[in-house]
Amino acid sequence: MTGGSAIERWRDKMLSERMLEALNKQVNAELYSAYLYLSMGAYFESVNLKGFANWMRIQAQEELMHAMKFFDYINERGRRVKLEAIEKPPTEWNSPLDVFEATYKHEVNVTNMINNLVNMAIEEKDHATYNMLQWFVAEQVEEEASADEIRQQLKFIGEEGRGILMLDRELGQRTFTAEVTK
Repeated sequence: MTGGSAIERWRDKMLSERMLEALNKQVNAELYSAYLYLSMGAYFESVNLKGFANWMRIQAQEELMHAMKFFDYINERGRRVKLEAIEKPPTEWNSPLDVFEATYKHEVNVTNMINNLVNMAIEEKDHATYNMLQWFVAEQVEEEASADEIRQQLKFIGEEGRGILMLDRELGQRTFTAEVTK
């Protein structure tokens, strides 16, 4: 019999321990992102910027969806998700611009994490994981651009009340669209 037993052949298709650990860390990072954006939303609620709060709530929902994509992928590859404690996010910011500076910085950090996963998949010749990660590579381009656009608008507006209120109204129009994952 060539290629070993059916169980051995099945195990060969599973994620490596190194990749599994990295993907489990990414699940945690995506859950932290949701937690961070909920905290930012709570800040905006506290300063009566409901549109900004809405934008953050939608962002949190997207991050939960991202976490579930990794969660489902790990399971599909025959491995086990191991959830860890989620770090406490910040709760105070100085201004809407301060929040979006932090948002943009966070998204750049997430992009770096995704890129590191892609590099690991290439090193391990894990074509399935590489393929799955391409969705996240494209998503991070959008995530960074979205956060940066609002950040740049806030820089242009400054602390002027009418401009902030107009942007708040615009951000209040954002809606969540759940993506079909399977």
